[in-house]
Amino acid sequence: MRSLGSFIALALVLGVACGGATAPTSPSPSVGASTAASATPVAPIAVKVAYTNLTGDSLPVWTAMDAGIFAKNGLTVDLQSINGGAQGMAALLSSGVEIVGVGGAEALSATASGGKVTATAVLTPVFPYFLMAAPEIKTVQDLKGKKIGISNPGGSSDIATRKALKAIGLDPDKDVTLIALSSHAQRTAALFAGSIQAAVDDPPNTAELIDKGFHSVYDLAGQKLATAQTAIVVQSAFLTSKKEAMQRFIDSIVEANAWMKKNKAQTVTIMKKYFNAAAGAKGYEEAVDFYAGEALAALPYPKPELFAAAQETLGATNAAVKSIDVKTMVDESFVKSAADRGVDKR
Repeated sequence: MRSLGSFIALALVLGVACGGATAPTSPSPSVGASTAASATPVAPIAVKVAYTNLTGDSLPVWTAMDAGIFAKNGLTVDLQSINGGAQGMAALLSSGVEIVGVGGAEALSATASGGKVTATAVLTPVFPYFLMAAPEIKTVQDLKGKKIGISNPGGSSDIATRKALKAIGLDPDKDVTLIALSSHAQRTAALFAGSIQAAVDDPPNTAELIDKGFHSVYDLAGQKLATAQTAIVVQSAFLTSKKEAMQRFIDSIVEANAWMKKNKAQTVTIMKKYFNAAAGAKGYEEAVDFYAGEALAALPYPKPELFAAAQETLGATNAAVKSIDVKTMVDESFVKSAADRGVDKR
């Protein structure tokens, strides 16, 4: 994993906040107007926010933005898209953004390198993946001796794959060969080429694999394999300097989670917009069902135990990560406040 100094240097090279990657344009009134119209005016607070991967993990953030929930709750959000958790953490540590959605692994690595960061929510407390396999793989035991693709060692797909293999009784270091491929696109290409026989993937991307005859041999989310897949992370000082902004942000995320379940069609439209999907693209209805109903937490408490899988994987080669007391880098009070006030019932 990159050091703290590398994170900051990378942020500067990318223009601090990775400004070349911006979120899609503002929502149409048909999606957000009804929510915003009922708002009670509050003094707005400006905040810079980034999501770091184009996955359904970010759906609560996108929904809060496009359904007018951030605005209703008094936040003026500059929403940015940054390509990857390492770059997102770099932008956070250099103050290019103030709130970022990254994996638990990135939060642990930053802490181990001396960064003062705090996770105030975990949007996805389970691995939002299916272990997708080639047609000839009939059962999970057929994976023994086969090649399984991951993105990068220590990344979310590596952590998820190892967790799944252990859960089904296979040793990820002995029973299979893990092949590091740098991106989701390369994993998919390798599956189609037959150079690997399995890899984890998430909706709506699984639709393309299913069309080609691949199938799920293990549902990680359905098995409730715990993780901090995507956490909301800030510099710890932000919780003092902009505490009210943090609470409004978490309130908005909790409210968005409830809104999605009541407004599926609009949520599908929002997801398609951020994925830049064609009008007839497959898998988005199923993706919204999966994330809203199975993968996302209605009340996204950043429980310390959710970081255990990442800490185990990274800690095997990084003593500083292994020694972290995760309780010192999470703050559950913002989600608790939202729960106590019934924000999830709005």
